[in-house]
Amino acid sequence: MKKLTYTIATLILTTSLYSIERDYVPRAILTKEQEKVVLELAGKAGIKTVAKISSYNMFPSPFRGLRIHGVEQVNGREVSFQVLSVSHAEWLQPGAKPGKGHIRLGDFWAGKPFMRKQIILKVNKKEYRTGSIRGLKPEECEKILSQLMSDDYDLGPRVNEKTLAQVDWTKPSRFSKQGDNISAGFLHKGGPGSGFFDLQIKQDGGVLTIMQMFQAIP
Repeated sequence: MKKLTYTIATLILTTSLYSIERDYVPRAILTKEQEKVVLELAGKAGIKTVAKISSYNMFPSPFRGLRIHGVEQVNGREVSFQVLSVSHAEWLQPGAKPGKGHIRLGDFWAGKPFMRKQIILKVNKKEYRTGSIRGLKPEECEKILSQLMSDDYDLGPRVNEKTLAQVDWTKPSRFSKQGDNISAGFLHKGGPGSGFFDLQIKQDGGVLTIMQMFQAIP
């Protein structure tokens, strides 16, 4: 009976490993055995079903980290899911240790998961996610995103075109409007840990103008 139970548990774990999405950066890729440890850790921390494992760089330091994503719950445009930040001893400074209340398994440790919420935007029948929308309707954000993706915009004198080329239009982090001032955030094409951009946008009828752009570099 013990052998049968072990075989079933192993089969379930192996099957779940194949169904998990992975988004690793170079120098931060887990082996299959390490993934099993991380899945067990996630379960102990409160995430019973893991949908995605991702890693990221902590620029400008050489350190790296992990995020474990739970299964998404979708309600109309709203998406919510749990995220667990996981530390790996080999990816941090020498002597790094778990914090108070953290759970440790082998070289990995984590605290408690948090809930992340996103909003679905649709452009040309494709879905994109943004973290927050304030002062605008989702449809208005979709219009702005569509124009940015299709290069249907003008540039203010303070905007550097070479820097603008580094913006990942498929990764909008937020949209907000206060009065006539529109602000939009996007991630860097370099991926997680590479920084982000803040755009100040003006709308005049159907004309979209990027007035200013600020870049946050890790």
